[in-house]
Amino acid sequence: MKIALLGYGRMGKEIEKIALQRGHEIVIKTNSDASFDINLADVAIDFSIPTSAYRNISNCINNNVPVISGTTGWLEKYDEAVQLCTEKKGAFIYASNFSLGVNIFFELNNQLAKLMNNLSDYNITMEEIHHTKKIDAPSGTAITLADGIIKNSSKSDWKLDGETSETSIPIIAKRIPDVPGTHTVNYSSEVDSIEITHTAHSRKGFALGAVVAAEWIRNKEGVFTMKDVLNIG
Repeated sequence: MKIALLGYGRMGKEIEKIALQRGHEIVIKTNSDASFDINLADVAIDFSIPTSAYRNISNCINNNVPVISGTTGWLEKYDEAVQLCTEKKGAFIYASNFSLGVNIFFELNNQLAKLMNNLSDYNITMEEIHHTKKIDAPSGTAITLADGIIKNSSKSDWKLDGETSETSIPIIAKRIPDVPGTHTVNYSSEVDSIEITHTAHSRKGFALGAVVAAEWIRNKEGVFTMKDVLNIG
């Protein structure tokens, strides 16, 4: 499979290693908005920056190249990407986190939120820790976790570094050198606490998930998620 890497930073380079190990070929790797022929690729993997993501995604869809995007911070245009993909009969996956383990963690989070929904004695808090070069806060993964709780509970929104309230989920974001990503959801009462945590040990898990998604989406049409790739949920 011929892959275009749209974004060739640390994640792009890790994806390249995994892709080559799995027998694929990298035909495009770029960090800039310079022109390139996306049609050289069978599939594109976008780990760029928020200001470039939608342009990369729409370029792929307009040229009938399936695209996987793990860039966060651009989701105000997500609905436009979905509409374009539908109109052009393209193939598109966005995920805030492609780690296979994290996507299992998302499902655990949803189920726990359902179980805890009627237990009013518990206050919920979230914490995410990432490396100091991460641009956005909270992380896209933390937002996905918060959205999962909101869909399965009486919570209505989240607040960055906010106070615990009946309707909001407070998210604490920390930036520490060389931390790939740690996410914790905590339910605490006077008598006990229930906590689930996902800790990434390296970027390899994110890269592997992105390549697996790229392998899966070839010759498909539609807008998908990692639930479809992993057949969960």
